[in-house]
Amino acid sequence: MTVTAARGALGGPPAGAPAAGCAGLSEAVGEPMTGTAPHVRRLVAVEHIGAWPRKVADHPDPAVTALSDRLRADDVILLLIRRPGREGRCDADGDRTVYVADLAPGGSRVWSRTVRGTDDLARIDLDPGAGTPVTDPVMLVCAHGRRDVCCAVRGRALAGELAAEGADVWECTHLGGHRFAPTALVLPTGYAYGRLDTGGALAALKAAAGGGVDPWSCRGHTGLDPVRQLAELAVREHTGIGDASALLVDAVDGPGDVTVRSRDGRTWTVPVVLDTSLPPRPPSCGAALETATPLVAGTPVEQYN
Repeated sequence: MTVTAARGALGGPPAGAPAAGCAGLSEAVGEPMTGTAPHVRRLVAVEHIGAWPRKVADHPDPAVTALSDRLRADDVILLLIRRPGREGRCDADGDRTVYVADLAPGGSRVWSRTVRGTDDLARIDLDPGAGTPVTDPVMLVCAHGRRDVCCAVRGRALAGELAAEGADVWECTHLGGHRFAPTALVLPTGYAYGRLDTGGALAALKAAAGGGVDPWSCRGHTGLDPVRQLAELAVREHTGIGDASALLVDAVDGPGDVTVRSRDGRTWTVPVVLDTSLPPRPPSCGAALETATPLVAGTPVEQYN
């Protein structure tokens, strides 16, 4: 068995999506997306009304840039979020939602709180545990048009469809992996997804509501590095283990044999290697072609004492 992007829920691009965009070209060459989740251990997501710059750190609002600098010094990622649709992008007064996430593998936790505006960000307590625990699943869908066309078109379409289904969904700034659009991050579990259609996104949210992960369309857990993301998902696919907190992955220095342990005492060895057989593809819309050398995982082998 080889874990590759063929696992994804490939429902086709939304109406109006560029067929030859980076997402379409990546899918056409069969580029795997498992093990490509952004490696983020801590993040803060702030509801922000108005236009998003290409990079959050370059935002014209000094309160946003000051928060970005403050977080970057502590190795924390800042995302801007907004509700889907026109009402999510117009100027408005009132409370803004802030999520603070500690994405530790097997024990991700998220808290929410509110601010009255970006000026309040300078005084907000961003320590974990200072807000209200988030237990119901929330999906952040990348819709950062100034970073990539596929994220703008495919991401916004997906977020709108999920909102129409009653899901708790936000559009967000750059999550990484434009070529796997639509991409999304599910909180509080911390798993990232790609090449989502509406059904796949709803399945991911349903799994998260029960404290689980849906390996279909999953890129990996953001608290793990790419090699360990891939090994963990290989064991999940091989065994059917869905509990998000059930597996622990030993630290590794790079590709090779990876040890994955279950809290029930079982242990597997997963071989992870680089695949150099794929043709070049653009990493984002408008970018030059680059050689794809994705990681792939072989069949997990259970170890017996």
